[in-house]
This record gives sequence, C-alpha cells and structure tokens, in this order.
Amino acid sequence: LEIFVTIENVNDNVPVFQEANITQVVPEDTKVNTTIIARESLSATDGDMDVIYYELTTVVPDTEGYFAIRGINNPELYLQKALNYEKFNWTKLLLYGRDRPAGSNDTNTATATINIYIEQADTRPPWFLPCTFINTDNSVCISSPYTGRVTIFEMSTEPLTLQPGPVYAVDPDYTLNEKIVYSIVGGDTDNVFSVDADTGNLTMNKAVTSADSILLQVMATQVNNVQKYSVATVEILVINKSNYTPYFESKIYNGMVSAGLDPGSFVYQADHPSSPLMITAVDDDFPDV
Repeated sequence: LEIFVTIENVNDNVPVFQEANITQVVPEDTKVNTTIIARESLSATDGDMDVIYYELTTVVPDTEGYFAIRGINNPELYLQKALNYEKFNWTKLLLYGRDRPAGSNDTNTATATINIYIEQADTRPPWFLPCTFINTDNSVCISSPYTGRVTIFEMSTEPLTLQPGPVYAVDPDYTLNEKIVYSIVGGDTDNVFSVDADTGNLTMNKAVTSADSILLQVMATQVNNVQKYSVATVEILVINKSNYTPYFESKIYNGMVSAGLDPGSFVYQADHPSSPLMITAVDDDFPDV
C-alpha cells in the first residue's frame, strides 16, 4: 500500500528585513526620481516563500510626499519631490512588508524604520545684509541699496560710513558658509574707490572732483564657485565742505497759545498773535537756502 502525504504550507513565518533601522543622507540638490535606497537593500524575505507586499508611510509631519517606493512589490525608495533644506532637514519613514495583500486575514507584517537626513547643498548665491524675505519659505532675501557721502575735493583715509550698514554679504547655505570676496564691478569710472576683498569696506583712492552722485556696483562672490554671486548698489552722495556752523536767527523765541487747544494746533508769535511761531536756523555754507 502506497500512501502519499501532501504537507500544506502554513503561514507561520514573519517577513524579515535585512535591516530594521536604516539611516540615509540625501543631498538637498538630488534630482527628482533618483533612487535613494536600492531594492536589494530594502527587500524583505519570508520563510514561507510568500510574495511580499510593501507600504511606505511618513512619520514626521509636513514631510509627506517627498519619498516613495516604486511599487507595491518593489520597495526601491526614490525621491518624488524636490528637497528644500530650509523646510526640513530630517524625516522618518516606516516601510511595512506583509506576506498577504493589505486587509487580508492571517497576515504577518515586518517593519523597517528609515531615517533620512537632508544635507544642505550650495544652491543659493550670497545675500547682502540687511535684507528682507519676500517669500514664505525664506529662500529669497532682497537687500536695499547702501548709501554714503563724501566731501568734494577731500579724501577720507578711513573706511566710508554707509547706511543701513557696511557692505556685508553671507552665504545663505549657512551650514556650508562658503568664503565670500568683494569687488567693484561698475560705477567707479575714475577709480576713486577701492573695496577690501575680505571685509567689504569701501575706501577712497583720491578725492572726488565732481558734485555728481556716484552709483557703485559691488559684487559678492563665493571663492569656491564664481557662478554664485550677487551685486549690490552703493550710492555715494557728494557734498560741499562745511565751513560754518548752523545757527538760529534769534536766541529767544516767544510764543502764545490759548488754553484748551487740541494737540497739533498752531503756536502763534507773542507779539504778532495772527502769525504762527516759526523757529528757523541758517547755515552760511548755503546762503541762498
């Protein structure tokens, strides 16, 4: 008598990932659709030889949609949306491996944790400070022109004082903080000014001989990449030398007001009640003003 025994496979094995915890560093400028972790590194095995069904979820809020797997049976992890280091620099993913389709009974599940750290890339040119952000993700910052003044026919030996502050630029990719150098690229037709390549301080080579304002263009460039640069405008006002001190036309001014007047009401001259009181100063450097 021959007896044939068929052994039915019982689903008694749990899928197993090669690594339960994976850490991956991803450069910020990685191109969309690039593979982040290969299928071979993320595939789970099952002792029952079952087909594994995968599902990826994102744990960290506001970081969803950036990473995905190729398919329900292909756990290869790829970049689905462009990264921005300013938005987030870390996220955690959970990869589930099941030996039955999702929702089935008698399902065994394995879980792998994937930590993704974003590495800031050199993506932005220098910013001149101070500057104002013009978008919500703080990726673009616009600076106002610098202004300064010099006296005609006089050469200052000190760095020029500018508003709203000295010429200064930073690398907005702050974890990289690449070195920045400065140069004058326009507006200085007579070679009157110099800029310190390292500090950005503006100094004079000689005196200005024209009363016209001067509009300089100062460029800040990253030493490691000359294609990363910004240009700021520096307006230099030329003023006449002041030989005289301003003075008031009268040493004493007498005014008169009535009780109960509203704020902002005129004060009138004490000896001419119909004429508003005016306090005036003059400067003999400007006799016609």
